[in-house]
Amino acid sequence: MTFLVIAGLLLLWYWLGYALLPMRWQNGYLAGPDAALQRACRAAARGQWEPAARIFENAGQDWERRSLYALRLGHVAARKSDRWLNAWIEARPGDPDAALVTARARVLHAWKLRGKARAQYTSQSQFDAFHRELLASRDDIERALTLHPDDPTPLVAEIWRTLGLGHPHSDMHALWSEITARAPHHFEAHSSALQYWTAKWRGSKTLAREFAEKAAAGAPAGSLLAALPVIAWFENYADETGDAGFRNPRVRALVDTALADAALADPDHPRLPEVRHLLAYFLYRQGRYRLAREQFRQVDGFTDALPWRYWPVKSLYYRAIRTKTARKALTECRPR
Repeated sequence: MTFLVIAGLLLLWYWLGYALLPMRWQNGYLAGPDAALQRACRAAARGQWEPAARIFENAGQDWERRSLYALRLGHVAARKSDRWLNAWIEARPGDPDAALVTARARVLHAWKLRGKARAQYTSQSQFDAFHRELLASRDDIERALTLHPDDPTPLVAEIWRTLGLGHPHSDMHALWSEITARAPHHFEAHSSALQYWTAKWRGSKTLAREFAEKAAAGAPAGSLLAALPVIAWFENYADETGDAGFRNPRVRALVDTALADAALADPDHPRLPEVRHLLAYFLYRQGRYRLAREQFRQVDGFTDALPWRYWPVKSLYYRAIRTKTARKALTECRPR
């Protein structure tokens, strides 16, 4: 009996450590830890704008960080309450950071009105509200751009407006020229533009692949843009193939290139956690469990990234894959 009790306790300890009941809550709004951003989001949810203003001031002209902050705080305003944002605007009229968050929030609110369902499951009233809000967001984007002309972040919001309204390729090319003139290797801009070029939106499998390959080929080491071809493959083929597709030598090579690029990135790059999530998933699907486990260890506790966000309950899917990875890594043979 004592042996059974001890075995049961050991099994419980293993399950708590590796399975569907993690020792800490999974944050569904961030891809990785950022203490200052988390504090700002919590404060905004309570109606306080000052921490949000402070993190933008500290970010300076770090466009990658500004775009992340605008996106996450825009989500707070679009999904919960914008009372804090209105108070910020009232306290500091003409503040470019407040205007930026307003623009991102307006576009995000439009997508909230549309919903996440495929077009055939989206009502006409949802589409009408979606299009009205996207059309109205143009003034907010223009204002943010006028107040800070060098910042590409308002134009990232414009990508999602362009995508949602179905603007032609010529418009996207013109917008892309404006963005790359300001920030030629901006990760969020590239990952957002890649969505425009996918077959499910305004492009095709070929256009998505070509856009990703061109961006990765011209990017400096450590920019994280080597992950774009991996994202493009995921968007093009993940729903059509099983593990055999993920384990194709060409896909494995794409992952290896992205893995090497992530290793060269600044450890504080605000988008590195998103790439780690993607790599963890691909490495898992390829049966490379020890490498996948290393990526999971650096982002565990956060789930707002590909591929988890495509699942209805992303935290459960994340936990399931992470659990299987941890188990299989214990028995995976080490490479010779």
